[in-house]
Amino acid sequence: MDNNLQKGFAMPVIIAVVAVVLMLGGVVYYANQSKETEKMAEEKAVMEKKAMEQKEKDAMMEKKDGEMMKDDSMMKKDEGAMMDKGETMMKYSGVMLAGKSAPLLDFTKADYDAAVKTNKLVVLYFYANWCQICKVEFPIMQKVFNELTTDQAIGFRVNYNDDQTDTDEKNLAKQFGIAYPHTKVFVKNGERILKSPEGWDEKRYDMEIGKVLGQ
Repeated sequence: MDNNLQKGFAMPVIIAVVAVVLMLGGVVYYANQSKETEKMAEEKAVMEKKAMEQKEKDAMMEKKDGEMMKDDSMMKKDEGAMMDKGETMMKYSGVMLAGKSAPLLDFTKADYDAAVKTNKLVVLYFYANWCQICKVEFPIMQKVFNELTTDQAIGFRVNYNDDQTDTDEKNLAKQFGIAYPHTKVFVKNGERILKSPEGWDEKRYDMEIGKVLGQ
């Protein structure tokens, strides 16, 4: 009788203990699951943060690359504009005799060859140091070139048949069939468009140059 009573009392206790153990196990399990969930959430947040930072970094790099390409394009554009200006960027070997926008130079073959390759008006004045007309007229030409505001003209004083005439100047005079000093020759796009041996005054210079340049 006592044994049965003890067995009857022990069973609920065992059941209660098992229940408590199971309950505690469940609590521990769910606690661990909660920690795992929190850990995964934290890892996910870190990964999302890194992804966002990388995205921002990539965007900044793309912007920087775009700005560099824009700067490079602007530099190329500026270089092209500088090239389009032609002789405004040229350095001449001949002595500058007059002119600011439009230079009037002592003839050198290098300067002349470079000038005729452009679409600018090239004005040649064949000058002799013994020529009285030249001594009167050439200062007028210098004054005209000093007052030109265009950069589309370039002038050369070419020595002709005097003690300062070199071989290149002799060849140039022969090319254009020069017979007299104080002869003016206009060249444009490599072609002679005017040849005049008579003396010019300032008005004639302005008229002839303006006519070619459309002024």
